[in-house]
Amino acid sequence: MSGKKILMITGDFTEDYETMVPFQALQAVGHTVHAVCPDKKAGDTVATAIHDFEGDQTYTEKPGHRFALNADFDGLDPANYDALVVPGGRAPEYLRLNKDVQNLVRHFFETNKPVAAICHGAQLLAAAGVLEGRKCSAYPACQPEVELAGGTFASIEVDQAVTDANLVTAPAWPAHPAWLAQFFTLLDQ
Repeated sequence: MSGKKILMITGDFTEDYETMVPFQALQAVGHTVHAVCPDKKAGDTVATAIHDFEGDQTYTEKPGHRFALNADFDGLDPANYDALVVPGGRAPEYLRLNKDVQNLVRHFFETNKPVAAICHGAQLLAAAGVLEGRKCSAYPACQPEVELAGGTFASIEVDQAVTDANLVTAPAWPAHPAWLAQFFTLLDQ
């Protein structure tokens, strides 16, 4: 696997595992990952939240770690990146309101570059208008957004992932093995 340059768009209260695990795993196999957040610079941090599945009607949320960004959002050129990662958590609900973030996401679909989104990351994809005719998994509460954006919601087990062309999606962090394996396959093509 030759090393790719991957962009990760994240923000405060991103899901801890869905940010840290792919960030580290992608680097471990030789990729460069630039984690960015609007209005923040390299060296700044974002707060993370740990979402757990403990038998309640939805996930529970606990404080996570501080995740250090390693690149600046301002001035980045998406043409310099081979792929995109969109973690879940609460960050996508407000990141989707940022037109620059929406434009970045659209670039990866317009150029058919690999995109990996997990959990609430589908909210950002829906807002960017890139789900029309696409199969997309996400946290089940995001099903209406996927469908309103013209996508087909893939209702799969929490530890599974689905690939549709250049897009790999999964419901939540228990899917990391399947989600990352499918993303690695796209990166190797």
